[in-house]
Amino acid sequence: MDPNSKRREGYRNKSTALNLHRNHAIAADSSSYKPGNMFARFIGLVALVAVCLGVAWAAHMYFTIHSAIDGKGGGPIANSAKIVNKQPISVLVLGVDQGIEGRHDRGNSDTLILATANPQKNTATMTSIPRDTLTDIKGDPGNKYFMFRVNSAYEIGGSAASVKTVKSMLNVPIDYYVEVNMKALRSLVNAVGGVDVNVPFDFSYDWCDFHKGKQHLNGRHAVAYVRMRKEDPRGDYGRQLRQRQVITAIAHKAMSVNTISNYRKLVDIFNKYVKTNLSFNDMLSLALNYRGCMDNLKSGYIQGHDAWIDGAAIQVASTEELQKTSNKLRRNLGLETQTLNNEETRQNELNEQNNDIKWDDPAAFTNYRIYDQNENKAVTDSNSGYGENSNSSSSSSSSSSSSSTWKFHW
Repeated sequence: MDPNSKRREGYRNKSTALNLHRNHAIAADSSSYKPGNMFARFIGLVALVAVCLGVAWAAHMYFTIHSAIDGKGGGPIANSAKIVNKQPISVLVLGVDQGIEGRHDRGNSDTLILATANPQKNTATMTSIPRDTLTDIKGDPGNKYFMFRVNSAYEIGGSAASVKTVKSMLNVPIDYYVEVNMKALRSLVNAVGGVDVNVPFDFSYDWCDFHKGKQHLNGRHAVAYVRMRKEDPRGDYGRQLRQRQVITAIAHKAMSVNTISNYRKLVDIFNKYVKTNLSFNDMLSLALNYRGCMDNLKSGYIQGHDAWIDGAAIQVASTEELQKTSNKLRRNLGLETQTLNNEETRQNELNEQNNDIKWDDPAAFTNYRIYDQNENKAVTDSNSGYGENSNSSSSSSSSSSSSSTWKFHW
C-alpha cells in the first residue's frame, strides 16, 4: 500500500476518535438552538441597533443645535461662569416688531420682559416692562431722546441699549439678553405643537376667536392672542399678561421630550429669528440645572400712571413702584436691596415738588414735565450721580424750577 495512503487513513481514524468536526470550535451545539434563546438574541440585537442609532441621532442633534447657536457668534462660546457655578442670573427678553405689520426697519422692542432665576431657591420671576414707560434712554450717543419711551432704546442702540436702559432704571444687573423677532412667534408655537393658555375673557382679533377658559393655540392664534390690546379692559397690561402666558407655555413645551423630534424646526427658527449672548452650552446647562425654577415662577409687571406729555400718551412709574420692582428682582438674585437713585426718581421728585403730582390721583397726568439734566440744581446736587448722561451740558442749568422746553421726537 502507498505510504501516503496509510498516513491519510490514520489521520481520519484519529480525528474520529477525538470526535473533532469541522467548525466545531465556532459553531454552537444544535441542542442550544431553543426558540426562546433565539428570540432573546433577536431582541438583544434590535435593542443594540436602536441604542446605536439613538446615540448617533442624539449626537447629530447636539452638534446641529450647537453649530446653529454658537455659529451665529462666529465661533464657539465658553460656558458663562455664573451658569457653570449655578448662580442666580437675569435675562432681558426683547420681542422686536421688525417684520410685523409691514415694518422693515430695526423697529422698537414691542415686548420687554426681565426674567430672573435662582437655582439655590428654585425660584424665578418674570416682570413685564410696559413699552410706553418713561425712562432715561441709555446708549444714545447723540443724547437725542434722554427721557423717552423704554421701547425706543432698541431703535437707538439695539439690545445693548435696551440692557443698559433697563439696568439703570431698576438698578438690577442684567447678565444675558434674548432678542426674538416677533415674526418667529407663529413658527415657534407651531414647532412645539401649539400651546395651552387660560384665556381671561371672550374676544375676537384678526379673524381668530378666543373663549374664556383653557384653549389650545396654534401659531396664527398665538400671534393674535398676544397682539390684541384695545379690547382688553386692562389695556397694555392685559396684553403683557397674555405675552407672559405664551412665553411660559413655549418654554415648558420646548423642554419637553415630546418636541425633541421637531428640533430641526426649532433650530431653523432659532437661527433665523433669535439673537442672544447665551452660548449653546449655557442653554443646555440652564435646561438641566435651572428647570426647577419654573415650578416657582412669579410673574408681574411695572404699574405705570397714565400721563400726557407734549400731547403723547406715556406711562410714568412712581418711585415707589420702581423701588418695589427693584427690591423683588434683587432679592431673587441674592442681592441686598438698595434705594433707587437715578434719573427716573429725580424726575418724579421734581414733579412732586414743582407740579403737585399726586400718584393716587386716578386721572391721567397733564402737568408732568420733563426736566433737563442740570435743571433745579438744589435737587440735583443732593442726589448726585444720575448715570451716563449726568455730565451733559445744558443751556438751562441756571433754571431752578421751570420745566424744560425739551420735546418728544415722535
